[in-house]
Amino acid sequence: MCAAAFFVIRYEMVHQLDLSLTQSATRLIQEHRGGGPEVLAGECRYLASPACAQIVPADPAADPAEPYLLPVSAPVRAVAAGERAAYFSSVTLFGRPMRMLTTRFGEGTAVQLALRSDPVDRGVRQAARLLAVVGGAGVLLAAGLGYGVSRTGLAPVARLTATAERIAATRDPRHRIELPPGPPGRQDEVTRLAASFNTMLGELEQSVTAQRRLVADASHELRTPLTALRTNAELLARADRLTDAQRDRASGALGRQIREVTGMVNDLIELARDEEPLPLLEEVRLAELTGHAVATATAHWPDTPFLLDVEERAAGAMRPGVPARLVRLLTNLLDNAAKFSPPGAPVEVALTAFGGGERDGNGGALELTVRDHGPGIAAADLPHVFDRFYRAESARALPGSGLGLAMARQIARAHGADLVAEAAPGGGALFRLTFPGAPRSQKPGGSV
Repeated sequence: MCAAAFFVIRYEMVHQLDLSLTQSATRLIQEHRGGGPEVLAGECRYLASPACAQIVPADPAADPAEPYLLPVSAPVRAVAAGERAAYFSSVTLFGRPMRMLTTRFGEGTAVQLALRSDPVDRGVRQAARLLAVVGGAGVLLAAGLGYGVSRTGLAPVARLTATAERIAATRDPRHRIELPPGPPGRQDEVTRLAASFNTMLGELEQSVTAQRRLVADASHELRTPLTALRTNAELLARADRLTDAQRDRASGALGRQIREVTGMVNDLIELARDEEPLPLLEEVRLAELTGHAVATATAHWPDTPFLLDVEERAAGAMRPGVPARLVRLLTNLLDNAAKFSPPGAPVEVALTAFGGGERDGNGGALELTVRDHGPGIAAADLPHVFDRFYRAESARALPGSGLGLAMARQIARAHGADLVAEAAPGGGALFRLTFPGAPRSQKPGGSV
């Protein structure tokens, strides 16, 4: 802006000088109309007058005897002859800068008028110095303000970068970025980015913590069966020293322990996979799936009667899911109920539909309940029943690894369902599996 102002000021000052020359030339032509070639202002030789003027003929032979004060060149003769238009030029006379106008005076003559331009030059230089100071100060001020604004605006980015580098160096996701104070709705984009990064770090910390806890729990739970496996394997290695009964007992224990370890490893693999494979999703009729799971549990637990009650509206309800995984969820719930039920006590399974207002139950939610008549769940154990490897005091002596309910909840969440445990009225435990209502546009039997 200062550079543009300088050029505008210089142009205007020179333009004003040119206008003054034009006006003076007009008056001179009017005052000396009809005159011949002559030097009109010889006194400017001593700079007593700021102006000099002379009339120049097109033919050099007609020049006056007195020498010209202003330089006469071929373009001046061309203007006098009418071959060239009037023009302005800058000349130096007696060591002083001057601005000169050359224009047509009459037939075959031209007039040259010069004014001193050193006041204009001084004004231009003073404006240049002033604008240079102002421009330099503006540049420094803008640089300082820009630096301050950039440092303030990019401070969250610097903190984000430092936090990311610290996490990469320490592998510790507990670090967070300090956010500036202020209402959440008025945060800028960088602050929102830092807040999102903090949220991501929180999720990462939970994931890493869960992974470490899973590895630690798995190591603890596998240590005992692996020790027993090694012991029985060493016994069978010395089979020649054992009786037939001891050898059969060790062989049976070894096979049983191998199955337990294999089941536990498979459960850990299922738990480590925290999502359902999308290509395997299909429309599943939950009533049929529940009936299949109840039939399998009946064969596995012959001493426990399973009572299945399917509401008419829920009989035709369908939901997207992976059939094998849903069967695993139901089997885990039924096995857990049968394990804690006394011999002969029934396990009650009910599938109901509510909401939606449709006869087939596809528009509303579905609820599957599994209830046993065992000792129930203590209030202190209720918040932890779905934790991995968690086993209540009363269940320590029963078979199992403590992964069944954790896997059931994971499968339920992967299918968008909610699985909760509560104490049943009159004693026992009640597990409630709720599937949300299906979209109205979804048709039974379609694919996902």
